[in-house]
Amino acid sequence: MQAKDEVAGLCSDLLKLDTTNFGGGEAKGEREAAEYIAAKLAEVGIASQLYESAPRRATLVAEWAPPGTDTSATPLLVHGHTDVVPAIADDWSTDPFAAEEADGYLWGRGAVDMKDFDAIILAVVRERASAGRPPRRPIRLVFTADEENGGRFGSHWLVDNHPELVADCPEAIGEVGGFSLTVNGQRLYLIQTAEKGIAWLKLIAEGQAGHGSLRNSDNALTHLAQAVARIGEYSWPSRITSTQRQFLAALEELGVHVDPDDPQAALSALGSIGRMTAAAMSNTANPTRLDAGYTVNVIPSQASAGIDGRFIPGCEGEFYATVQELLGRHVRYERINADVAVETEFEGHLVDAMRASLAAADPEGIPVPYLTSVGTDAKAWSRLGIRCFGFAPLRLPPSLDFAALFHGVDERVPLSALEFGVEVFDSFLQIA
Repeated sequence: MQAKDEVAGLCSDLLKLDTTNFGGGEAKGEREAAEYIAAKLAEVGIASQLYESAPRRATLVAEWAPPGTDTSATPLLVHGHTDVVPAIADDWSTDPFAAEEADGYLWGRGAVDMKDFDAIILAVVRERASAGRPPRRPIRLVFTADEENGGRFGSHWLVDNHPELVADCPEAIGEVGGFSLTVNGQRLYLIQTAEKGIAWLKLIAEGQAGHGSLRNSDNALTHLAQAVARIGEYSWPSRITSTQRQFLAALEELGVHVDPDDPQAALSALGSIGRMTAAAMSNTANPTRLDAGYTVNVIPSQASAGIDGRFIPGCEGEFYATVQELLGRHVRYERINADVAVETEFEGHLVDAMRASLAAADPEGIPVPYLTSVGTDAKAWSRLGIRCFGFAPLRLPPSLDFAALFHGVDERVPLSALEFGVEVFDSFLQIA
């Protein structure tokens, strides 16, 4: 199978392109990555268009509906992103942009988030186009910029400025789903049908400036520190969605009971996905930054902090009300980045196609829906009413701490998982 032979090479090429997204509108390499993908598609006769939201911030869109495709069917949006979070080279065992192969893995920043699936898409589409094997339905390929910083220069920009490019797609598949989790010897394949909303906040405290040697009962740092402590130590109540109920029911059948009020107790049984499971049981708000003062002997008039907040679908109002209560009267907040929570049903023809394609490659695997604590470009597509799923299939070693690899040091993907993804995705396009 041509796709299996070239998927590692495609992934390696993408990993060697430094597409670091530094946030705040600053990134590099996205145009080069989009041009690389465009060239690979052009080699097999698929034309694409690049759209720049700002200089070099490029998103690629391509329509693929070759002869033999059922053009009466609605298009399926298949999307990936090309940007990656920063990597500090000194922390890594390998150069994060060298794409080294070692111990059966391909190493590099973006190997699991998400140049692995970008490569799987490219490999399968290229083979099918070369061999004259059309997909069942029209496919809309979109590779976005800026996903790692909320998509303001990528998916959200596309929806705001060119909604016609994707609005006719009722369904979409993308990242953070389709990977395996082994529980008590049984492989589950986690299909993302929901994701938490995002609330990145800047806390601001104001007080009386003065000399560091004098008493001061209106100290901005003190006000801020107390608010940060209250938020960081707050125990959020459990909020279980339909998606999570189905996921927990699947775990229960395998002998793993997860107490919604004490999910930490099941972490050892769930392995690498345990932390993500616990995070999906409730709203969360984690202090991540502090900023105040300019010298030790001056009490500043203002202090600020960063909070990474995530809320369960349907719980946005509760989240903000709780944060407001925890802040107290001396501290206010501003929203740095806010985005919606997303959830859809684990049913329908597309889900049946996921089940069938996974079963063909791994008859013993069990697909189950789950809610992820991270955000994806699905937030932008959902604004157009598109049903979004995370389905980037990978069969993973039971011992691999997969969750830790997202944005982590020594990010890597098993070469065998890339080949598995090719097999499943090829089958999926035949029936989706």
